[in-house]
Amino acid sequence: QVQLAESGGGLVQAGGSLRLSCAASGRLFHGYALAWFRQAPGKEREFVAVINWNGGTRYSDSVKGRFTISRDNAEKTVYLQMNDLKPEDTARYFCNIGAWPLSGSRYVNNPWGQGTQVTVSS
Repeated sequence: QVQLAESGGGLVQAGGSLRLSCAASGRLFHGYALAWFRQAPGKEREFVAVINWNGGTRYSDSVKGRFTISRDNAEKTVYLQMNDLKPEDTARYFCNIGAWPLSGSRYVNNPWGQGTQVTVSS
């Protein structure tokens, strides 16, 4: 198992930016994909972005062009740079690890962390 600790959330006005971080610890990391998901109140957890070991990425249509996922393999950390934030981006954001493409929470077998709250005001 991999332990995950998300940070960097907060309250921001529409059009603003935030950078989320997720530090992983544990034996499994090398060769795995890292992904960000989010869950708004009353909604299911949804896929946001994923990055594979070599830097290949995929994004949900709702964040494409505004969010950028990156990773630092030496630091076992994945980042999510979020620009031009919108009120509909308001959610709790989680990261996780698994086999590529990891494009849905149903493919996640690792325990979830606490997440980090992002609130975008209009």
